[in-house]
Amino acid sequence: MSHIHEICTWNISLESTLLDLPLYNCQIELTQQAKEVARAFEENSMLPGVILTDMGNFVGIISRRLFFERVNRRYGLEMFFKRPIEVLYRFSKQELLVLPGSKLIVEAAQESLYRAAELVYEPVVVEVAPQTYKLLDAHQLMVAQGRIHQLTNKLLQKQTEAKLIQTEKMASLGRIVAGVAHEIRNPLNCIWGNLTFLLSYFENLLQLMSAYEAEYSEPCPRIDALKEEIEFDFLQEDLPITLEGMKWGASQLLKIVNGLHHFSHMDETKPVETDIHECVEITLLILKNRFKNGIEVVKKYGELPLVSGYSGQLSQVFLNLLVNALDALTEYAADRELDSQCLDNWQPQIEITTKVVETADGKWAAIGIADNGPGISPENQQHIFDTFFTTKPAGKGSGMGLAISHQIVTEKHGGQLKLRSQLGRNTEFEILLPIVRKT
Repeated sequence: MSHIHEICTWNISLESTLLDLPLYNCQIELTQQAKEVARAFEENSMLPGVILTDMGNFVGIISRRLFFERVNRRYGLEMFFKRPIEVLYRFSKQELLVLPGSKLIVEAAQESLYRAAELVYEPVVVEVAPQTYKLLDAHQLMVAQGRIHQLTNKLLQKQTEAKLIQTEKMASLGRIVAGVAHEIRNPLNCIWGNLTFLLSYFENLLQLMSAYEAEYSEPCPRIDALKEEIEFDFLQEDLPITLEGMKWGASQLLKIVNGLHHFSHMDETKPVETDIHECVEITLLILKNRFKNGIEVVKKYGELPLVSGYSGQLSQVFLNLLVNALDALTEYAADRELDSQCLDNWQPQIEITTKVVETADGKWAAIGIADNGPGISPENQQHIFDTFFTTKPAGKGSGMGLAISHQIVTEKHGGQLKLRSQLGRNTEFEILLPIVRKT
């Protein structure tokens, strides 16, 4: 039981290697008698086998199972026990599984199980350093694999729960935003509609005033005094401009509200024909207040057909990618200000390109979002779409934005999300969405 307890307390993770497991190093020279091997097994009941050497150089192994199987056979003691271990080794030589110490436990367990049935429980030879070998008990390897399997299941369960929570959170947020946008849009439509009439009424009143002045040209002191008091000439020039400004402001506000309403469609159940450029523009409008510190947006739009998809979810992808680019540029700009050696004329920039590309798999709508920020290291690029992975400091970001974006693009739309980045130069995410021809 103590052995089982010891195994269960190993500090095993998904990235653990053979070097994280108990390894045994009992070396016996080929010239030593077999009884020395028996003594070694007697002194250490956990020893899975011994390493055989010839003048200190690795030759092979004799496992505990194989040793006692040979010795306990009829005439085994007479044949092997008092003779050099080399005799028993030559008589019982088997194929070895030699693995590097850096090999992941999961991979090593798989290779161990692929051995012939009679060799499955034989020790694994681990090369811990060049020409330096130790033994690993196959049973302990299988127990470690079992623990990793449990850890994997727990991690998958946590990721599934996190995705469900995030999905429900986004759906709830979408419903709230849609409700608020609807409530704002009603009075806003009223203001927008009445502004047009107000401009028309003002023009009518001016026409009436002109008609009065033409018909009654005699000066009237009271009217002239009132005109001077209210600065009628200035009012006549400025009021149309003021009303036009209010109309423009209402128009912009209406665009934002419509954008929020469009963006809130996270719970769409069926794909619809979606205008990619409209999705991008709505996202840029929502993020308008984030484009500060001189960050320039360069748009290079090509001709794109409508794409079958979920517009709200695609807007979420564009939002995540743009927010990441904005954060990277903002932090990079702040670092450059503190660095006295940065003397070039670098200006933060986000470039959005759209075009149709054709590959062996068909035609795709390609949307590229690139920034000229610090780039992403090769190590981080390997994990950039992993759930909860983030390069941001603790407390900033959930680490799920790119993972969810990747899921939306690949699983929900059958597309691809690619990353290209050069450390110290730029980062570009490319979204490929399939274009289905109508039959």
